[in-house]
Amino acid sequence: EHWNEEPGAVWLKRLTQVYPKTVWINPVKQDWWDYTQSVSMIRELMEDRMYPLTLGGLEDAMRELTR
Repeated sequence: EHWNEEPGAVWLKRLTQVYPKTVWINPVKQDWWDYTQSVSMIRELMEDRMYPLTLGGLEDAMRELTR
């Protein structure tokens, strides 16, 4: 991010403000989420609306989007 004028977190915040019904589909195995700082940061920015790229994860994400 040191090459960008604005950090990615600013862009994610803008995205969630314009589209409040936003989810993050994470292809990383869910068991590994707590071991990566970037995944933790995105989960926080997405206000825990992060779902694994599995059939169950996609179903849960769609349920979240239709609330």
